[in-house]
Amino acid sequence: MFMRVAAPEIGPVALIFFRAAIGFITLLPFLFLYKQQSQVIKHWKSIAVVGLTNTALPFVLFAFATLSISAGLTSVLNATAPIFTALVAFVWLKEKLGRSKVIGLLIGFSGVLFLFISKGNLALDAAAIAIIAALVATLNYGYAACYTKQHLSGVSSLAIAAGSQLFASIMLLPFLGFNLPVHEISNTAIYSTITLGVVCTALAYIFYFNLLANLGPAKAITVTYLIPVFGIFWGMVFLHEQTNASMLIGATLILAGVSLTTGLIKTRLLTRLFTRS
Repeated sequence: MFMRVAAPEIGPVALIFFRAAIGFITLLPFLFLYKQQSQVIKHWKSIAVVGLTNTALPFVLFAFATLSISAGLTSVLNATAPIFTALVAFVWLKEKLGRSKVIGLLIGFSGVLFLFISKGNLALDAAAIAIIAALVATLNYGYAACYTKQHLSGVSSLAIAAGSQLFASIMLLPFLGFNLPVHEISNTAIYSTITLGVVCTALAYIFYFNLLANLGPAKAITVTYLIPVFGIFWGMVFLHEQTNASMLIGATLILAGVSLTTGLIKTRLLTRLFTRS
């Protein structure tokens, strides 16, 4: 929602630069408080890769997508991240895909295809390009998750979070001069950018990595199911976005696919439900 508000005024690249920079500045005191700065220095190359694939590229792509599609639809597409994570892990890490995961992948991508078709035409228009951009963003999330598992296992989550925001800011800095807004920015866009950096990036990382440490990745990943719910809800309440049946059907298919891919539900359970019905 905040990207949907700020991106048209500030621009995707400048918005994400400020978001990452504010996120890093917010996390910096915690980094020194818990004495994790040495880990950032020691693993800077790998953390830089995560900064590129988990922040700089996907954040810019999502900000770009919000220029043409609603915050609610962007949130629904964001929920495909676990599906791409499973696909990347299969191709790169040679992790096995059981029947549930394969069916989940097919159902999830059918939901994406349904959303693409439901825009009314198959032309490569602004909405179609925005959908593709959002999917490339979640593909980057999937790669970043697998890369982190391979190269940053045992490294402090706080060091990865703070360091990735630092390197994302550095990577976007050369492009900032060509993407700064030339017109006056509204207070609403400025407050949205600050909120994105402090709340939606820095604090969100702290809360999420705390979930990872205490509940494990399998349970922590269930926050994925809340993204479309809140994205659609906030978009309706504050941005007056309209939610249609096509978006709800696509969201249902994607979340069902994610449920199977992450192992939250099994194909046996689906079979029983359909048999009883």
